[in-house]
Amino acid sequence: MKAFMDENFLLSTETAQHLYHNHAKKMPIIDYHCHLIPQMVAEDHQFRSITELWLGGDHYKWRAMRTNGVPERYCTGSDTTDWEKFEKWAETVPYTLRNPLYHWTHLELKTAFGINKILNPTTAREIFDECNEKLCQPGYTARGFMRRYGVEVVCTTDDPVDDLRWHRITRESGFEVRMLPTWRPDKAMAVENPTTFRAYIEKLAEVSGVTISKFNDVIDALRIRHDFFAENGCRLSDHGIEEFYAEDYTDAEVSNIFNKVYGGTPLTPDEIRILKSAMLVEFGIMDAESGWTQQFHYGAIRDNNSKMFRLLGPDTGFDSIGEFNTAKAMSRFFNRLNDRDCLAKTIIYNLNPSANEVVATMLGNFQDGSVPGKMQIGSGWWFLDQKDGMEKQMNALSLLGLLSRFVGMLTDSRSFLSYPRHEYFRRTLCNLLGRDIENGEIPVSELPRVEQMVEDISYNNAKNFFKF
Repeated sequence: MKAFMDENFLLSTETAQHLYHNHAKKMPIIDYHCHLIPQMVAEDHQFRSITELWLGGDHYKWRAMRTNGVPERYCTGSDTTDWEKFEKWAETVPYTLRNPLYHWTHLELKTAFGINKILNPTTAREIFDECNEKLCQPGYTARGFMRRYGVEVVCTTDDPVDDLRWHRITRESGFEVRMLPTWRPDKAMAVENPTTFRAYIEKLAEVSGVTISKFNDVIDALRIRHDFFAENGCRLSDHGIEEFYAEDYTDAEVSNIFNKVYGGTPLTPDEIRILKSAMLVEFGIMDAESGWTQQFHYGAIRDNNSKMFRLLGPDTGFDSIGEFNTAKAMSRFFNRLNDRDCLAKTIIYNLNPSANEVVATMLGNFQDGSVPGKMQIGSGWWFLDQKDGMEKQMNALSLLGLLSRFVGMLTDSRSFLSYPRHEYFRRTLCNLLGRDIENGEIPVSELPRVEQMVEDISYNNAKNFFKF
């Protein structure tokens, strides 16, 4: 019987162990998509407790706690103490066996704090106190954790109207980890609510210096902000969409629809899709002209629980995997950009594992030989960034594309303790490849090639792909 989370955790063969310990483990981390708060990096935030660091904003844990019968006040409430919230999480942990939270919890305790104890109600107080004691020491700050995990680059997620001051402050401070912005223009496409949309466009007009009265003015303003992001080191865009939009439209139609919503009149579902189709094309053109990589996170149904949305707002743990028939729309969208020679490097993060093969084959239609792995199926995302989801994503990519050209893992997290997800991914990758070699599915003579492949997927591919 193997010990829990020993040095060969998730590594079932000697070859897998060799690949991880001698090749994957040593590679730095490029976290090319995350939701870290830039101000916390700029100010080298000191965490008041493990509760702030671990449970603040972590909807993964909140979902598990709610499922375990924990009242909401211990998840998101303001009338409970840090200890009380931590205690409720510790009571939940033993019930998370076979959920990735069990692995992540103990991997983070081990790698960040050197704690090898199992978290449960009996050990909760001593672990809480030990973590908090260390959080008062140098090296246990926002920047300290980034250094501890060997982070080289992080790309945050930022709105076009953001002034990026915290990125500049961090860069000018001489901090050795590069923190770069990522262009996330979702609010510029959020036309479902005319009042909110108008307020956003007015803010865009203010920061860009463009007087906006028509659709083309919006695009001009966004181009100015796109250039501003590029000047501040941005290399990627990101789009959170339910599905792909690729309706046919004319310039006149788009202008009329924009005038309607900007004037305060709600749009029909068809009008929403047309306007979003036009916006996505304009964003794709901007990215191609700038040499950026465009990312699409699609397939989530967000804010399902309207009662809790009214109480807590978005990103509080009430989202789920959706079912969308998007293959034809995805094809039309890529084809539209490709016909104009404006198809940028692209990463698609699919949230429904049943569509892995659909996405993998679709991307193969638009590989053009200009860049290795130009069209990427992204790593397991959100509900899928765990062992089973990672394996399914890599198997689909292996069978229908080139795993060797994969740009690897990211955290997609707001937490400074999420970097062990890179280790978790690397162990899973090495286990897959090591098993293939020992099963005779990859010739042992190709071990040097596999060793290089592991280092490339862990680090080199991302560094070269994004030109960091």
